Amino acid sequence: MPKTAKPFFWYELMTSDMGAAETFYTDVVGWKAQAFDTAPGMPPYTVMNAGERGVSGIMTLPEDARKMGMPPAWVGYINTPDVDASTEVLKKAGGKIYRAPSDIPGVGRFAVVADPQGAMFMFLQPSGADQPAVPPGTPGHVGWHELYTTDWQAAMDFYASQFGWERDHPFDMGEMGTYQIFSINGQQAGGMMNKPPQIPTPVWQFYFTVPAIDAAAKRVTDGGGKVLMGPTEVPGGSWIVQCQDPQGAHFAMSAPKR
Repeated sequence: MPKTAKPFFWYELMTSDMGAAETFYTDVVGWKAQAFDTAPGMPPYTVMNAGERGVSGIMTLPEDARKMGMPPAWVGYINTPDVDASTEVLKKAGGKIYRAPSDIPGVGRFAVVADPQGAMFMFLQPSGADQPAVPPGTPGHVGWHELYTTDWQAAMDFYASQFGWERDHPFDMGEMGTYQIFSINGQQAGGMMNKPPQIPTPVWQFYFTVPAIDAAAKRVTDGGGKVLMGPTEVPGGSWIVQCQDPQGAHFAMSAPKR
């Protein structure tokens, strides 16, 4: 892979109700919530842990994003050793910069960007050491990354050129078109496809790994969320559901069994 960036390594929920979201995801995914000691003047932040390891964070949707019409949403971070350089390379490749690189005291340096088709993500140059990767299928961690876009071929070329992601085999989904699986360092990591009409703009969706899909889907609806699709068996034998939390953020889950 190029030295300018790495795969997604952190996931953040920007929401309208932090407390309710913490309760929901603690129950649904099995995470443990932990308040993060932010610097003075910084907004509250909650780290969600799988076991003793942080997987994601929850924060209030920033006012400027809300005014731009952004709904509650999950966003992924790509690790980079140089945020400024990665942002400049992305811009030259046709990407968008929503927030120029800036520092988060005690955390690192970040930027808010989007690919040329408009799917948003973030760069983070962490101030701490990298953590080792977890084995595929570890409960509570993100096991799959799915991009809904307007031109999956162009998107695949973009992510391959920027981050060294590799085309894996394409999957024919009939009327829904091609689902292009991609790999990172030889390990299947996600898929890309042209978005259906009901998805208004290009977006990344993340799949949280849970032990059993039916029980997890029931926890979603019991907690006030919605199951939008599934449970559905996918190639390889896993089961998935696509969901919406009570505040409106979309997410998905995968499990090795029903």
